Amino acid sequence: MTGKLEAFSRQEAEARIKALGGKVGSDVTKKTSYVVVGADPGSKLAKAENLGVKTLNETEFLQLLNQSNAPF
Repeated sequence: MTGKLEAFSRQEAEARIKALGGKVGSDVTKKTSYVVVGADPGSKLAKAENLGVKTLNETEFLQLLNQSNAPF
């Protein structure tokens, strides 16, 4: 994640991802599945774009979390 999320805190977002079997990393690598981009994103956005990692805005992230078969 990079930037501020409006719907919940970073800790809450991380807990939701982990509850669905996902992992939350502190760095962006080629193995990163998604980078969630909130308001005022940091350098992780540029790194994700350079590596070709899919980025999700907060709306897309919420939709993914609400799928019963979320791919985490």
